[in-house]
Amino acid sequence: MNPQPRWQGIFPAITTKFHADESIDAEGTARHIDFQIRNGIHGLVTCGSLGEASTLSLEEKLQVAQIALEAADGRVPVLANVSETSTREALRYIDGANKLGVTGYMVMPSVIYVADAREAMANVRAMADAAQRPLMVYNNPVAYRVDLKPEHMLELADCQWIAAIKESTGDIRRITDLRNTVGNRYQLFLGVDDLAYEGLALGCDGLLAGVGCAFPRETVALYDLMKAGKFAEALPLYQWMTPMLHLDVSNKLVQNLKLIDALVGVGTEHMRRPRLPLVGEERAFVERVVGKALATRPKEYQSVA
Repeated sequence: MNPQPRWQGIFPAITTKFHADESIDAEGTARHIDFQIRNGIHGLVTCGSLGEASTLSLEEKLQVAQIALEAADGRVPVLANVSETSTREALRYIDGANKLGVTGYMVMPSVIYVADAREAMANVRAMADAAQRPLMVYNNPVAYRVDLKPEHMLELADCQWIAAIKESTGDIRRITDLRNTVGNRYQLFLGVDDLAYEGLALGCDGLLAGVGCAFPRETVALYDLMKAGKFAEALPLYQWMTPMLHLDVSNKLVQNLKLIDALVGVGTEHMRRPRLPLVGEERAFVERVVGKALATRPKEYQSVA
């Protein structure tokens, strides 16, 4: 397997579909993945924050990976997100996912425990050694308070299995700092929905999309236009999407985006407690944002059900 694949484009962090009793809805998850692939996405990631990984057992995460592999049927790369609280559990998960045949992994340097850079890098190396498959390192100091900075990614450059970085600092200057420090050693993915235009303009190779789960073709169109240098044409599309993209940057991103799925008609709001569907003004606000987006949806880029 190539340790340095050319991952690029739109990789949605897929939502995990549940039944009303909180059991995994395999058919609904597979149907939603197929919808996204048919509308042009370039890859996908299972069981990230948006996929409610923290509420799933290891066996359930492997079940979702299997569902995704079968639904994708080789059409796009399937990456399993590894966000375990210990290296020991991460390696156990990787062992199971390797046996399923996932394409690669998106890995968290550390969750819950706020690791320093030495610890976080050692954790990434351990996962890479166990995986022997391409990795995308997910850097999100805003949510997880662990920050692998450009100089740390330069130090990790000798690890052949690290292929990409998902950068979610929220500071768009980090993209240029990474390029200036590590050059083209890694593919760079922007992980903050409402910085998508800015990230692509600065040379990101792709987006780890949230709202793209419900609007895949529109998100792919934004990527295609930006990569073609058609910035003026891309800007109105991005401006149309931005009110929805803001909903991804929230403590309630799962509730927000599952409500978007439901309003668009591509999923349900079922989720695992303690999360509950939005109510009151929170719900009304999302409904207004999505209602306006649907009423003004650009026909030339519209996703096909």
